[in-house]
Amino acid sequence: MNTKMDTKKIIMSVSAVLILVLGIIIGRAWNKIPVLKNGEEVIVAIEGSNITTNQLYDEMKDRFARDTIVYLIDNIILNDKYKTDEDLANQIKGQINLIKEQTGENFLQAIKNEWGINNEKELYDFIEVSLKRNLAIDDYIKSTIKDKEIEEYYEEEIVGDIKASHILIVPEVTDEMTTEEKEEKEKEALEKAEDLIEQLKDGADFAELAKEHSDDEGNAEKGGDLDWFNKGIMAEAFEEAAYKLKKDEYTKEPVKTKFGYHIILKTDEKEKPEIDDVRDDIIDNLITKKINEDFNLSYVAIEELRKEYKLKIHDSNVEKQYKDYMEALKNQPQQ
Repeated sequence: MNTKMDTKKIIMSVSAVLILVLGIIIGRAWNKIPVLKNGEEVIVAIEGSNITTNQLYDEMKDRFARDTIVYLIDNIILNDKYKTDEDLANQIKGQINLIKEQTGENFLQAIKNEWGINNEKELYDFIEVSLKRNLAIDDYIKSTIKDKEIEEYYEEEIVGDIKASHILIVPEVTDEMTTEEKEEKEKEALEKAEDLIEQLKDGADFAELAKEHSDDEGNAEKGGDLDWFNKGIMAEAFEEAAYKLKKDEYTKEPVKTKFGYHIILKTDEKEKPEIDDVRDDIIDNLITKKINEDFNLSYVAIEELRKEYKLKIHDSNVEKQYKDYMEALKNQPQQ
């Protein structure tokens, strides 16, 4: 329920309704509202015709009720279920500060253009509910994860940390080069990496070669030392090659990534952690995996939370709008 388009539409709809309602309240406070014989108040008078409060309400309900009701429902439920503690407040402020850094003096105009939000307080409330909505989605999906899934993920995906060093050779290509020139530079880089591997086979010291030849300025002086890492940190091809190595073994062929050609030396490895020590991490990874595979789970999660709070929409027209809306969200194709 927190896609950018949905959020923007909801906020703009709510804003429109609030403006209209505010206008009615001010008008009632400062002006004497005419009343028809049937008791209906006249909001607008046109020669020969009137627009009454009932007509205005019916029109607003048809145009804005669904998005406005959904917005108000989630505010009530999410703010009740999840209290804003210091950690959450800091997350909200951190996101606001990031937006300010990115937009500078155009901050207010940027948030208005992007989300229909008028000031920092509205932005705070919007981010607060968005984060709480994410908490609700995570909690729902977590409740559906079985022990068997956790155990299978542990067996198939969890590995111990490894420590490695590398020598990176970057092809000296530029955007101005022709395709043939770029291919030649790629070939030169590959051949250089292959030559360094031959030197290692002849007994050369890996760290010394890294200091002299590696294009990774961040660790060349440390002999190419990358320190400890686990899956998900390095480029996929790099990780796959590194984990296949035995301790003190190096790759016999250069490993190609978007950064260039790597020669990898595995220098140490740790035992696979116990399942209880990584259970929370596994659950977090499974939640992410499930959302990526089926984003509609997000809508199901929020709808289930509303059911938990015994949501009941008494107006049949608004109820139909709500049900049709939720059904459309849950059945939309994956992007």
